[in-house]
Amino acid sequence: MTAHAFTNIGELVTNSPDHFGGAMGVLSEATLITEGGRVVWVGPTAEAPAADAATDIGGLAVVPGFVDSHAHPVFAGDRAAEFAARMAGESYTGGGIKTTVAATRAASDEVLEANLIRLKRELHSSGVTTFEAKSGYGLTVADEVRALQIASRHTEEVTFLGAHVVAPEYADRPQDYVNLVASEMLNAAAVHAKWIDVFCDRGAFDVDQARQILSAGKAAGLKPRIHANQITRTEAVQLAVELDCASADHCTHLNQADIDALASSNTVATLLPGAEFSTRSPYPNARTLWDAGVNIAIATDCNPGSSYTTSMPFCIAVAVREMHLTPAEALWAATMGGAKALRRTDIGHLAVGAKADFAVLNAPSFIHLAYRPGVNLISQTIIEGETA
Repeated sequence: MTAHAFTNIGELVTNSPDHFGGAMGVLSEATLITEGGRVVWVGPTAEAPAADAATDIGGLAVVPGFVDSHAHPVFAGDRAAEFAARMAGESYTGGGIKTTVAATRAASDEVLEANLIRLKRELHSSGVTTFEAKSGYGLTVADEVRALQIASRHTEEVTFLGAHVVAPEYADRPQDYVNLVASEMLNAAAVHAKWIDVFCDRGAFDVDQARQILSAGKAAGLKPRIHANQITRTEAVQLAVELDCASADHCTHLNQADIDALASSNTVATLLPGAEFSTRSPYPNARTLWDAGVNIAIATDCNPGSSYTTSMPFCIAVAVREMHLTPAEALWAATMGGAKALRRTDIGHLAVGAKADFAVLNAPSFIHLAYRPGVNLISQTIIEGETA
């Protein structure tokens, strides 16, 4: 295998404080050496061993690749008119999901995969090196399975979200749909997915329905996560902790009991700044969560209705400006936080042994991700040591 040195890094964020000190393990004038897709050496350039090949980073900053732990990239169509209506004063209810369901059901596999590939390229160009992909816009056994099959060709972090909303044809008998998701649909989907998710909120599924579906998913070998408390406060966060969900996502409406439960659990609070930005909803108070000791992730929530963005730098900037995180905390949430939300230890950091996934910023410091909102600062995205 060839050892490749990335040298002359002006500022290197490793997220490895045990090795390099400081909250984020930041090194100046650093070198990173990769081999076989992994990090094999990190340290000051002056101490770097010889390598077979070298790339001069030119004094720019390098950060771990962003980990997008919540995305919905398998869909057809768009909902621009719905967005315009919200900007004119209509409130977000989640009802527009059914519009995307109709478009997705009508689309061919080729159209769905081409759209996913387009979004994957956008994610990579914004520094994302690992992304999760949910189903949830088919809501029939066949359509959910094909969404998962398409997603699994592009990421190993595939999530079965048959319980996104009640399928239109089951509108008058929602429990029958819950039973379908927890049995026949799950049985067909489980072989193609790693995770199971439920949208537990007003207008979607209640806590008892979510418990039934997630418990069935766990019994089938899938790992649970949950959409929790986006539109209103429910007991979804408490359920997430009860079932040891890897993440409770959105967390817009929380009380102190929810915060305390998250802080004492292994469940990550995944915050989705693009959703609040695009729906004009209140932002969750990330500062309170962070100070309480809750593990926080930031993700794009890329979807055509409530957060049509693939830009993690944008989400970082919004989290700093509107959710009261510091630039360092927001970067941690978009890297290590996302890795924790996917229960991964090989990504989100750049210690020896980690995957060689990182982004080179066209800037001298990671602070510029929030300092220069709306500017594409991603110079290169490296996945397993190779340019994406």
